[in-house]
Order: sequence, then structure tokens, then C-alpha cells
Amino acid sequence: MQPYQADPSSQITAALGGIKALVCSLDGVLNSGTLTFDAEGREMPSLFARDLVAIREALQLGMKVAVIAGRQASAYRPMLEAAGAVDLFLDGEDRLEAYELFKSRHGLQDDECACIADDIDDLEIMKLAGLPITPINGVEYLRARVGYVSVYEGGKGCVREVVEMILEHQGRWAYSEKQAQG
Repeated sequence: MQPYQADPSSQITAALGGIKALVCSLDGVLNSGTLTFDAEGREMPSLFARDLVAIREALQLGMKVAVIAGRQASAYRPMLEAAGAVDLFLDGEDRLEAYELFKSRHGLQDDECACIADDIDDLEIMKLAGLPITPINGVEYLRARVGYVSVYEGGKGCVREVVEMILEHQGRWAYSEKQAQG
């Protein structure tokens, strides 16, 4: 799905079935976009626990996950590695190159990747991804060009919502109300 062909829900539903990987921007998606530093200038990372639990569950169910930061963000590495085998691009790599490396490493095609980003610096990846997504507080320019706008803000559950949506659609999210009702 191209970002410029946004919505109809039938396109989203069709895309969900083929998603094998999730690519997340760090700033504004996994964190709130607010950067906090201590008195020595060290970044004090913070991530929403529910998003990390969802990433762990996605990895355990075979989904590939990449986190891309367009800046030096190694302070997040221990928290993200604790979630599982996440492909981390936290050293300021070129975002598009990181995305292509991730796909190549796992034998993925664009249409097998969902991408969550909140700002225009990820637009090139969003144009390629099979399901481009932004948090509800993503920049307006992106909100008008993605396949899905999360009802959650970045750093406050949008990753969890997307993981659940993908895995539930694929019948692999065991914590679904649909699954619980049989």
C-alpha cells in the first residue's frame, strides 16, 4: 500500500494478512518524542512497558522487528534487547539503508513490512512499506498519507495496538477477545 493511496479499510485488511515484520521509528513512536538528559548530558531513555511486551510477544510468534533511530540512541539498546531479538539501528544510520538492510537480512519484501513512524524523516520508508502507520500525534503531513492512523500516541501504546492488530488479524494473538470467546 502506498502512503498516497491511504485507507479504504479493505486495503488495510488485505495488507494485515501478509505482514511478517514491523519497523518502528524510535523517537515519537517507541518513545514520546521527548528527549531527557541528566546533569552530565547522558540521555535518560524511557519506553512504554506495554509496547515492549507487545514487541516481545511479536518476536516469540515469529514476527521480525526493527527499531530505527536517525540519531545516536544507544542508551535504548539494553531495554530493547531485553525484549528479544530486535534488529536495532541506533547509531544514526541512514534510515532507508537500515530498512533495506533489515529486509535483506530476513528475506523480506516491502509488502511484508508494516512501518510505524511519526515524522517526515521516515517518509521514504513509508512509501515502500506494505502498511505505513503513524501514531495519532504523528505530523499532519504523514497522517494524510498513511494506510492507518493509530488511536494511540507515540510512546503511549501505538506499537502495542499495531502488534495486536496484525497478530489478531492473522489469528495469532492469544489475548484477543475473539479468541477468548471461541
